[in-house]
Amino acid sequence: APRIPVIWREGQDCAGNTEGFLRASHPTVAELVLDILSVDYHETIMAPSGTRAEASMAETMRRFPNKYIAVIEGGIPVADGGVYCTIGGRAFVDIVEEVCRGALATIAVGTCAFDGGLPAAAGGPTDALGVGAVVPGGTIINLPGCPMNVQNLTATIVHYLTFHEWPASDSLVRPLFAYGQL
Repeated sequence: APRIPVIWREGQDCAGNTEGFLRASHPTVAELVLDILSVDYHETIMAPSGTRAEASMAETMRRFPNKYIAVIEGGIPVADGGVYCTIGGRAFVDIVEEVCRGALATIAVGTCAFDGGLPAAAGGPTDALGVGAVVPGGTIINLPGCPMNVQNLTATIVHYLTFHEWPASDSLVRPLFAYGQL
């Protein structure tokens, strides 16, 4: 079967969710990247960098409109026009809006992407927000945790690939299979 494209963007975070992803064991990150997903953009694991990396993202968005998964890691700073997190001269908030607008679904990984996390703490200058506050439409799946449980990410994606629908979720749009019980 064709592998589903993934665009994974990191904002204001510690990269703990990326670290968890790289240490996945059932399946391994190699199995995920080589057999299940086509990770077309992830700053940590992709070969191109700079403008070529951004071109890879743009090409994926152009070739697969509404057919790729956007994974967002980290808080999204919005204060002062998003100046506290820029990539290639662009505010991360603008990148998130663009990437998520054309995605099949957006998966917010980790506490920072869920609700702004530590970057959103009172008194901080960035006014960081979670994905749901920045991307009001479309399918959003939240996988909070610091870091998120990488098996929950894998299970969420495999559920979609198997049943062609996203798993049932709670009022905070977290998959019930992972967050349905305390």
